[in-house]
Amino acid sequence: MADTNFPDEWLAHSLEGVLTPELLVELRTKAQAGQTLWETLVAQKVVNDEQILTALSTRFRLKLADVKEVDLTVKEKVPEQLARRYQILPLRVTDSFLEIATANPFDLDAEKALAFATAREIRMQLLAPSKISEKLDEVYRPEKALDKMFQQMEGSPELVQLVEEAGPDEIAVSEEQASQRPIVRLVDLIISEAILARSSDIHIEPEEGGVAVRYRIDGVLRQQMKIPRQAGLPLISRIKIMSSLDIADRLRPQDGRARVAVNGQPIDLRVSTLPAALGEKVVIRILDSRATVKTLDSLGLNPDEVESLRRLLENHEGILLVTGPTGSGKTTTLYSCINQIKSEGVNIVTVEDPVEYRMQGIVQVQVQEKAGLTFASALRSILRQDPNVVLVGEIRDRETAQIAVQASLTGHLVLSTLHTNDAANAVTRLVDIGVEAYKIAAALRGVAAQRLMRRLCLTCKEVWMEAPPDRLKPWIPKGTPLYRAAGCPDCAMTGYRGRFSIIEVLTVTPEVERRIAAGEPAEQIAVAARRGGMKSLWDSGLGHVLKGESTVDELMRVVDVPQEDVPEPVPAQASRRPPGGVPGSRIPAEPPAAFAAPTAATAEPLAHFDLLEEGPRLRVSGPHGVPAVKVLLVDDEDSLRKVMRDLLERDGYDVSEARDGVQALDQIDRVGPDIIVLDLNLPGLDGYGVLSHLRSRPATASIPVIVLTAKGDEDNEVRVFELGADDFLTKPFRARALSARLEAVLGRRR
Repeated sequence: MADTNFPDEWLAHSLEGVLTPELLVELRTKAQAGQTLWETLVAQKVVNDEQILTALSTRFRLKLADVKEVDLTVKEKVPEQLARRYQILPLRVTDSFLEIATANPFDLDAEKALAFATAREIRMQLLAPSKISEKLDEVYRPEKALDKMFQQMEGSPELVQLVEEAGPDEIAVSEEQASQRPIVRLVDLIISEAILARSSDIHIEPEEGGVAVRYRIDGVLRQQMKIPRQAGLPLISRIKIMSSLDIADRLRPQDGRARVAVNGQPIDLRVSTLPAALGEKVVIRILDSRATVKTLDSLGLNPDEVESLRRLLENHEGILLVTGPTGSGKTTTLYSCINQIKSEGVNIVTVEDPVEYRMQGIVQVQVQEKAGLTFASALRSILRQDPNVVLVGEIRDRETAQIAVQASLTGHLVLSTLHTNDAANAVTRLVDIGVEAYKIAAALRGVAAQRLMRRLCLTCKEVWMEAPPDRLKPWIPKGTPLYRAAGCPDCAMTGYRGRFSIIEVLTVTPEVERRIAAGEPAEQIAVAARRGGMKSLWDSGLGHVLKGESTVDELMRVVDVPQEDVPEPVPAQASRRPPGGVPGSRIPAEPPAAFAAPTAATAEPLAHFDLLEEGPRLRVSGPHGVPAVKVLLVDDEDSLRKVMRDLLERDGYDVSEARDGVQALDQIDRVGPDIIVLDLNLPGLDGYGVLSHLRSRPATASIPVIVLTAKGDEDNEVRVFELGADDFLTKPFRARALSARLEAVLGRRR
């Protein structure tokens, strides 16, 4: 066998320096029948695939193939038999050429055969033989790829679906369309693995080249697997059948429920589907029906926050609201409050969608919208049951809100949730829904805005040796030890394990009640609440960070750093912070560096702003009693925005800020700016969308807009003017240019 050459003997000359003649002879004796030199080198651990690919790519100037870019339609042009015969992976096909991945770019027979079969020029890229075989199974035989995945997931617990008796109005769905054993088993494994991993949600998202499965653990999504796209449709159909959804309807969102058991533990699943560009996205919410209701002390709150909640629960009538985004622990906090006031002499009734916790001693009503049992109709019926305390799962519409307010004004304590960013904006949200301000002032007793932060893993947390960012230094006392997430097997290498609540408790004092009744904006209500002792979400989270329970990075992920400006409107010339700080404000007395005149240190990271040329100031703040011009700065770069604000304030402008498009539209309605400086590249709603929205509304159509962008091309400039911009300024620009453009645009508008 020593005299037998490998099929890819050319590779020996390409690896000179690594592969000696003596080693080549030895490998020939060890090689199995039909094995190539490449496969033998990897099997004997002489080199790995990456080292061979790098050497070949460098020597022959060939591109490395990206298996994520495989066009699955190419299999229609290249038969499986031909691809396996020459061990090539077709990547992409056009009218003129075919791109393939191969481990032997000198195989002329393969090149000629493929060129003849497809009538196209052949372009070769490099890929390891093992990857070619693996990807060929995914492209031509996806069932084999699923078998390999199952082998890797052996040992998972068995999932048993608990089939409830179907009601007379429910439609029986045939399981034949998604009853193949591999698909059923795959769905069971995905759900059971997620439950054992403490996941709160499962996201199944079709994307290019496959279907991604992600678990939300401790509030953060982590991708667990990616299955072939061919298995995506039956996978989603199987989930829809489990939750009694219409598998034939793929063009409308649907919501359903399922009940399963893992290791004998019953679990409720809430399923939501959403049509997307590449297929239906499915989100499965995991609800543990045996989850125990926590006490207020076990939520992880600071002692003063627990005391504030207990004082609110001493009320016998009125509304208590818990606000925050989806998945922020609002329902858990509400049930902890119910647990606090539950007793034999108190009649407590809840109406929820779905019922997430089972609690003895209270009546729990499940919303059934298909049967006509909505939040509003259930709430009307509940009030006839002589309750002392009513828990409404969520205030979604005007009817529910008005019934809840009326109930609170007639001797009932109403607890509910609302989707707002902070406590003060709960009032704004209720007004938007349609509740009169004077009724809110009379009914509301308190609002708790909540978020969840991840707790540092006690096994691996480490002291953070680096200094915190400059903008955080005013909030962190010198010498306070901070910690960072390291990662270990106990926490799945994330550095965090478990979560706790941070909370902002707004108690309705007489001053807050007067401001609500007067229809004052949320900022003024928040100022009054802070005078009454309210601490912000930032303060709550910062307290946990300073105690070593979490990290600065986690705090900044969950809560925005407070804006470095006073909360109440003040004249432009008084915009500097007084030495003693602002009474009733959470802003420290010593201003951070961003409030000082721009220096080389603050200007250095600003790639889009040049402070080298500062000329004479163009405006004086409020001359002869004339109010300063209101400018709204919209840019997602905090450092750039702060420097621009400093410059414009010294020119006498009254400046407000927004960091994204949605916040900009909110600020426009609140502040009513005279002119807007708008960046195009914004997260979420971009500058084009903001500009279109402004020009489509009569109330904002006449506000002048100066567009900032790093794209200085002609097409971009034409587009913004077509959307209604007044001026166009390309980054980077000099300090005087911005003030001059503001003056020019305002002059034209006068």
